[in-house]
Amino acid sequence: MLLLRCHLKRALPQKVLCRLCAVMGKLQSKFKHSTYKYSRPDGFIEERIQTKAFQEYSPAHMDTVSVVAALNSDLCVSGGKDKIACIYKSSQFFSASRDKMVMMWDLQRSSQPRQQFSGHTMVVTGLTVSPDSSQLCTGSRDNTLLLWDVGTGQCAERASVSRNLVTHLCWVPGEPYIIQTSEDKSIRLWDSRGLQVAHTFPTQQHIQTYCEVSEDGHKCVSCSSGFEGEGCEATLWDLRQTRSRICEYRGHFQTVASCIFLPRALASMPAIATSSHDCKVKIWNQDTGACLFTLSLDGSGPLTSLAVADTISLLCVSFSRGIHLLRVDRSQGLELREVAAF
Repeated sequence: MLLLRCHLKRALPQKVLCRLCAVMGKLQSKFKHSTYKYSRPDGFIEERIQTKAFQEYSPAHMDTVSVVAALNSDLCVSGGKDKIACIYKSSQFFSASRDKMVMMWDLQRSSQPRQQFSGHTMVVTGLTVSPDSSQLCTGSRDNTLLLWDVGTGQCAERASVSRNLVTHLCWVPGEPYIIQTSEDKSIRLWDSRGLQVAHTFPTQQHIQTYCEVSEDGHKCVSCSSGFEGEGCEATLWDLRQTRSRICEYRGHFQTVASCIFLPRALASMPAIATSSHDCKVKIWNQDTGACLFTLSLDGSGPLTSLAVADTISLLCVSFSRGIHLLRVDRSQGLELREVAAF
């Protein structure tokens, strides 16, 4: 059967490389009770309990896991207190940590970093790489964005905005633009050609924690902090001519830490997934804002990051239980179930 095996690399402190591979046997098999909400055609919302066997492995991390990214359909990289950026189906990825440094790694060439980027004066809290891997943009709590030449490791551009404490960066596919969220509750669109602010979206009511751009580059989704249902939303934005708000997704009760577009092959419709400190993963109809499914990972602690693993799976990481593999089940509509934790 398909299981998760973790490979710790001593050369990658606080990072774990995790590979899906076919093996005989299992480390530990349990029955997992998960609760979720199901919206019936008549509009009534039912809460259901599902009991599924799943595989639980020794934790890949000994501490909080804050980020996960998929390198390909069977390989992912996760970080403790780090930030990670990569391009899907590439062996290269970038990591940033509290030592103000950014490293570039290439799994096919060496277990040691290939390039080092040093220039921020405070912790690096955001990074994103251009689609052609030639440029890297980093953001920090020092209110600056730096644009790097990946090949030389040299800083090509520097920009600073007062009180712009960067929380996340995302490159727009096929464009020279970068989306950035901030603790100042702003979402900015940067033009990498000179690293200038091209557009600032309407200021939100709460800290913006994360952002992602759709594969076609036409839309962006961001999410916000909050407590007891105040804030705690995700917002869909138009990146084309109007650059206006399209839709909001409300239903979480604590900070929404991650939001991603789901491939149509996975969801069979335009859909968005969010994970929150309220221990829930939600799937939303992208166009209407309706919540299609809610999976509760009780006992996991705050959920901090989501990533698409392949056409049927998501990766989700949490404070208390490490990395969760979630599988899409369409037998009774669009549902998620946890199949492994490590």
